[in-house]
Amino acid sequence: MGFDYTYLIYVLPAVLLSMWASSAVKSRFAEYDKVLSKKGVTGAEAAKILLRSNGITDVQVMHISGSLTDNYNSGTKTLSLSDATYASSSIAAVGVAAHETGHAIQDKIGYGPLVLRHTLVPVANIGSRFGPILAIAGLLFGSAANSDFLSLGQLVSNIGILLFAASVFFYLVTLPVEFDASRRALIILRQTGVFDDSEIAGAKKVLWAAAMTYVASALSAVGSLVRLIVLTNRRERR
Repeated sequence: MGFDYTYLIYVLPAVLLSMWASSAVKSRFAEYDKVLSKKGVTGAEAAKILLRSNGITDVQVMHISGSLTDNYNSGTKTLSLSDATYASSSIAAVGVAAHETGHAIQDKIGYGPLVLRHTLVPVANIGSRFGPILAIAGLLFGSAANSDFLSLGQLVSNIGILLFAASVFFYLVTLPVEFDASRRALIILRQTGVFDDSEIAGAKKVLWAAAMTYVASALSAVGSLVRLIVLTNRRERR
């Protein structure tokens, strides 16, 4: 079989980037969680202010347990803020709350990438769960000497790769959604006067670190897909 270099080339760099990004976002959040906003506005209060300023009245701001588990659910029209965000008046907490509000604004205006991401969710879930399994199963079938098994293995691998490619596309579509939400967050924080320029700079650092986790996830997914394609092509050349 020989040494399989594909993991080292296509997957490991993204794994290392993901570890760095996760550490960076925790570090940045911890740093700016110690710096209170000048107006003393909490994450929940900031979210409500920003929602009202954008004419959004049908979104409920809720408290959920956990740390950095903040999210916006367009189906239930709920903006959920975690323990570290809801009642905290730190620059980090308000920045995260503003980011989630950015998603609510995207939902209101029908932001294209967000609509596309919602459409891709069912296929992406299936692809991420079963795509790699089918691709690897196809490789195992293809290792058999019997030509019938070889053909079956190629078919199964190709189906698995196509399914996984759909989930990879979902990761890629997520990038503009997240970057745009952060961009909107920084704009409305300044426009509403919740943050001044110095506070905006701190929030930007926190949101940039958080965005890198999505970049790392996308690169990891792309690397895994390329690796499966390389392994499949190598098998077919034998």
